[in-house]
Amino acid sequence: MAQNYGSKRLVVGAHYGMRDWLSQRVTAVLMALFTIVLIAQLLLGGPLDYYRWSAIFSAQWMKVLTFVVIVALAWHAWVGVRDIWMDYVKPVGLRLSLQVFTIVWLVGCAGWAVQVLWRL
Repeated sequence: MAQNYGSKRLVVGAHYGMRDWLSQRVTAVLMALFTIVLIAQLLLGGPLDYYRWSAIFSAQWMKVLTFVVIVALAWHAWVGVRDIWMDYVKPVGLRLSLQVFTIVWLVGCAGWAVQVLWRL
């Protein structure tokens, strides 16, 4: 006769923690590098006015880099906020609603940022 000890626990999402941890670190490094590039652009130029700011983002490579950082920022925020909702909001319906709201909000913010970026 076999004896079962403990509960039968269904583990879901195994190994997601490492992927999320790594994506948080990679996006943070990318955002830090972008900040350094932007600060260098600001310090090496002349007086800071609208025309200088517009000139920084008029280069195609800077627009592409900024777009990549906007996507990285949205992903970084999604992973962090999603983990907060999963850890602290127990009712499934409320948690799902908050996650959907977060996705809509982040996509909207990223879309607005890209629109502003390509309008310059």
